[in-house]
Amino acid sequence: METGEMFRREIGPLIEQVHRQLAEVIQGTDVRPVAHPDAAAVLAGFREALPEQGCGAARALTELLQWNDVAGANTAGPRCYHFVIGGATPAALGADLLATALDTVPYTWILSPLATEMEKQALDWLKDLLGLPTGWPGVMVTGASMANFVCLAAARQWWGRELGVDVSETGVAGLPRMPVLSSGFVHASTVKVLALLGIGRSGVERFVHDEFGRLDLDGLRRRLEELDGAPSVVVVNAGEVNAGEFDPVQEMVELARQHNCWVHVDGAFGLFARLSPRTADLVAGAELADSATVDGHKWLNVPYDSGYAFVRDHALLAEAFRYSADYLPEENDVRPTFGAIGPESSRRARCFAVWATLKAYGREGHARIVEHCLDIAQHFAGVVSATPGLQLMNEPRLNIVSFRYNPGGMREEALDALNTRLGAAVLEDGRYLVGTSKWGPRTIFRPAFSNWRTRKEDVEGLASVIVELGASLSRG
Repeated sequence: METGEMFRREIGPLIEQVHRQLAEVIQGTDVRPVAHPDAAAVLAGFREALPEQGCGAARALTELLQWNDVAGANTAGPRCYHFVIGGATPAALGADLLATALDTVPYTWILSPLATEMEKQALDWLKDLLGLPTGWPGVMVTGASMANFVCLAAARQWWGRELGVDVSETGVAGLPRMPVLSSGFVHASTVKVLALLGIGRSGVERFVHDEFGRLDLDGLRRRLEELDGAPSVVVVNAGEVNAGEFDPVQEMVELARQHNCWVHVDGAFGLFARLSPRTADLVAGAELADSATVDGHKWLNVPYDSGYAFVRDHALLAEAFRYSADYLPEENDVRPTFGAIGPESSRRARCFAVWATLKAYGREGHARIVEHCLDIAQHFAGVVSATPGLQLMNEPRLNIVSFRYNPGGMREEALDALNTRLGAAVLEDGRYLVGTSKWGPRTIFRPAFSNWRTRKEDVEGLASVIVELGASLSRG
């Protein structure tokens, strides 16, 4: 049978099968285990040689789900608090499935006028939602790491201009190192991006006044004065990942504006503080920066992967990510080629999910998601404070709660060791997906709540599991 005909014959039965399987997967998200303790042992039998004769689409998809049932992680569910992971609103989930089915390619207008306009519209809505300047161009990428890459590449291009060099053409060899100034809250993705941009991981200068990494504003001021007008980049961290703390955004921007600085705001999840009057002051001044990073698969609750870079100057993006060939269209504002103002030439239609969720729920609906998560964080902080054996490390400012297991009568170093072992035990247990980190020198748990599915009873169960497993380790 001819290949095309063989595939076409699979489509009808496959639609019925996927319809049934999707319904089971989506409806089961609230109750499916968040992790499988024996996943490593189960997956020991996963690898196999490439089959000479395939089993067909129906069997392949069935096996995929069978493997997921015994070794997959339910990161979309209500008991995943590791890293900062959101869920997927119904509209976002449906639109993302359609984007895959349509296999839309939003590289440029020619390939998809609708996707191009949809991305422009969705980015405009996001700027409105987050209080960013309407004139800033933006581009959708895989997540905050690549969004930081876009923004800091634009910053590097600006820095080169200040030195009279087009670094996208000639590189940075022979130039002084680009000064990058931040607090101790600077995220690992920023450090990674500096390595990719040729600045180097050691290129970031951290100004801290305590063991937790909070900004030393006077130290930053002195360093900017030392630079004496030489161009530099200031990275403002709107939401750090261990306790949900913030750099003083307004003060940092105002200080940087007194010097020759590019100001970048890393607001991967923290910029969503703008959506609640309880937290909006945490990001006041972000609109005065030169660029900003936002992550959609965190608090916007769209499926992975989805991130957004916003930069004040379109020309910097066009220079930094110039991508041209005789067969490719030229980049322009009227009919843009998003693949020429960002790192990815091959792009999936992330805009479908973003546009659909903003269209479906609007400002009010997404503010409710943020408010819900703020309430969950406050509720869990109260549970921790009221639970013997748990110690709240600081009052949550946003959606992350920093706490540890502390049965009493132990020295700090022993407590750190116990919580490290407990973190591994919680992951091995599989009822919750949450990890440990460091808050200053202390080992902590830091659940992050950014999923609309999470309920109060879910987080109450986490406290019980921590105490149960902690007591078992303490006895052992």
